[in-house]
Amino acid sequence: MDHVAIMRESWGLTEKILTREKNIESRWYQTRRAPWDKIKKGDVVYFKNSGEPVTIKAEVGKVLQFSHLTRAKVKEILKKYGKDDGLTKENIPEFFSRFKDKKYCILIFLKNPRNVKPFEINKKGFGAMSSWITVGALAEIEVG
Repeated sequence: MDHVAIMRESWGLTEKILTREKNIESRWYQTRRAPWDKIKKGDVVYFKNSGEPVTIKAEVGKVLQFSHLTRAKVKEILKKYGKDDGLTKENIPEFFSRFKDKKYCILIFLKNPRNVKPFEINKKGFGAMSSWITVGALAEIEVG
């Protein structure tokens, strides 16, 4: 499977994938949704900042899923995996504040990140606000 992760540029995490300061992509949700149970080792994740073309790809090395989260468990996940998720010790409290009431967390361990020739995708049918897209093959949504 191929996946497209749409990132918030203001968080500045996309660039950290290439420098390997960010080896994990985390997704935090109130309900189970993509990529929950749809991503596995060997899949490919393409990354783009919102409103920009896709510019990075990485392989999935491992996936961990957590459900029925409590604030204590969120804090524990951030403490254990935050650095590999591209967070500094100083901004973990900010992210705890964002994620403290989430019930699900997916940790996607990234391997071999690299730049790709920039291309656009067509999100039609996935929802304008969709931040994660899973397809059988990237060609299904690649525009150019």
